[in-house]
Amino acid sequence: MIDATSSGDQVSPGFRADQLEGFRIGVTSDRRSEDLIAAFERRGADVTHAPTIRMTGVSDDSVLEAETRAIIQYRPDVLLATTSYGIRRWFESADAAGLGDELSETLAHSRILVRGPKARGAIRAAGLDDDGMSERETTTSLVDLVLRGGVEGTTVAVQLHGFTDPVQLTRLETAGARVLTAAPYRWTQHEDSARVLRLIDAICTSSIDAVTFTSAPAVEALFTTADAAGRLDELQAAFRESVVAAAVGPVTAAPLVEAGILPIVPDRFRMGALIRLLCEHLEETQITRIDTDFGEVELRGRITTLGGVKASLTPVSLALFRTLLEANGATVSRSALAQAAPESLDDHGVDVALSRLRQSLPDARVIATVIKRGYRIATPV
Repeated sequence: MIDATSSGDQVSPGFRADQLEGFRIGVTSDRRSEDLIAAFERRGADVTHAPTIRMTGVSDDSVLEAETRAIIQYRPDVLLATTSYGIRRWFESADAAGLGDELSETLAHSRILVRGPKARGAIRAAGLDDDGMSERETTTSLVDLVLRGGVEGTTVAVQLHGFTDPVQLTRLETAGARVLTAAPYRWTQHEDSARVLRLIDAICTSSIDAVTFTSAPAVEALFTTADAAGRLDELQAAFRESVVAAAVGPVTAAPLVEAGILPIVPDRFRMGALIRLLCEHLEETQITRIDTDFGEVELRGRITTLGGVKASLTPVSLALFRTLLEANGATVSRSALAQAAPESLDDHGVDVALSRLRQSLPDARVIATVIKRGYRIATPV
């Protein structure tokens, strides 16, 4: 993972309305996606929203009620609170079942440990107080914290966050604890698979610049959908080579790292920090500038600028132009250009595509033909 210090959103001194002009960003989250989309669009980005998972309440509240009754009965020595939404949803469900007061009274006698400041806020909003917070906002770190004090012979209640983490529950049981769980919500694969498939195509063809992830299940759901479409290898290769993966924290980043993808991750695991980091990363690493015989050419996302004139490029033109710019004036063969294109092209197809690219540029002379060898950017000798 690439760590970088980031904070804030629109209030940051680096904010500009054209900061992300030309860039396309994919947003995979469902809950709070509006915040991400609005932040990127305010900065000029073109946003593709393709939620890969949906957060839902448990399908049958009687299951959560039974879990709550068990926790009240066994009066846990420790409660591990993982998410603010989960705590709020749990107490709302308990109130609806007439168990709210009993749950509060039970947990008032428990040692409560929280995974992060949001979970701490939800605990305090419920009229309770916590006894500590994990060093990093991960379930692993939270379990590390409780294990340091020893749990043999104790009862530990765990508020689950969307999906069961059997490894961490096993660690508690192996250390001698009786483990009770409460799962106030679930993550399920989003039903609008068409949007996800369009995002997968954009990633595979490198016609999108970055994709944001705010949960590990969102990453896994994207991989699952790509695998079912026969494009998992292609998608993961695009993330390794050209498309930026931006994860809100190390837990979210884990399935990306396991796939050999190096995501960018902010030091502070917050939405604002993720926005700030991605903006800075795209500006610092994804803008190409090169001096040509006809002035400086800039490529940012799908927009190229020459002499103050801007042009927006199609996916094929963008792929070919990016390949030529990366060669920095060296000749690029037709076969290399064909390989870089997001669709199948023969030599004639490459010539036709280059002709269309030239027509779309502010000055067609920027691309020079090298007879019988290929094409190059017309750079000063």
